[in-house]
Amino acid sequence: MPRNVKVGLIQAATPYEPGWSIEKTQKAAMDVHLPLIEEAGKQGVQILGLQEIFNGPYFCPSQDKFWYDATEAIPGPTTEVMQAYAKTHQMAMVVPLYEREQAGVYYNSAAVIDADGQYLGKYRKHHIPHTSQFWEKFFFRPGNLGFPVFQTRYGKVGVYICYDRHFPEGARALGLNGAEIVFNPSATVAGLSQYLWKLEQPAHAVANGYFVAASNRVGTEAPWNIGKFYGTSYIVDPRGSMLSVGSEDKTELVVATCDLDMIEEVRKTWQFYRDRRPEAYGDLTKL
Repeated sequence: MPRNVKVGLIQAATPYEPGWSIEKTQKAAMDVHLPLIEEAGKQGVQILGLQEIFNGPYFCPSQDKFWYDATEAIPGPTTEVMQAYAKTHQMAMVVPLYEREQAGVYYNSAAVIDADGQYLGKYRKHHIPHTSQFWEKFFFRPGNLGFPVFQTRYGKVGVYICYDRHFPEGARALGLNGAEIVFNPSATVAGLSQYLWKLEQPAHAVANGYFVAASNRVGTEAPWNIGKFYGTSYIVDPRGSMLSVGSEDKTELVVATCDLDMIEEVRKTWQFYRDRRPEAYGDLTKL
């Protein structure tokens, strides 16, 4: 029997107006996402991924301490809400949030929840950009939890967040740690990254012999207006073939069925794990 897993991604425009409180902002985002989560459950999605820091706007064009109050513990209140939805729909979930570890220590993270509602753990974004319109080091510390892989009811899940996708080292680490599906929740706008969006992660999928589920929000966000978040969320298989692709401008659910047995089949053909030479790569950690 094929190990078919129905994977879903939510891409959404995030409602926000300058002057809104954190509470109002997060409620507005939840009001957009909850019907889509319900729809995923109705469609029989078995593993669902949300977009980067899904419960608010992408605030990193600013350097405004106001957004520190958007942090929360993981597990915490939003994780608990999503645990209930996961249990109701028997659906594992990847839930990206702005995490507060302690006062002044914040991470760009994602909680992973199993289909019975159990909290399995979290991933913290490793690579933190710091350049015009993407002042992320003002808000996030680099991740320090390695590249964990989570055994869900339906398959082994890894997470690699947004800017991480430009670094092949972590993508390989997730494969070596046993990931079958790697979720990449992102917030990225039109420009240089749009060309790379459909190149880098299919390449990771092929080089590592796993599925990638990449999500990106849509729309523009005031007051920053740094550009159009171009959506185009997609699910790609270990051969680099796109299984499902979202639009550039619609809030929607993107769904595809992934045959996890393909991983074994592909790796028998492309023996990248057999032929790799880790003893020759030592300088990568020194240069």
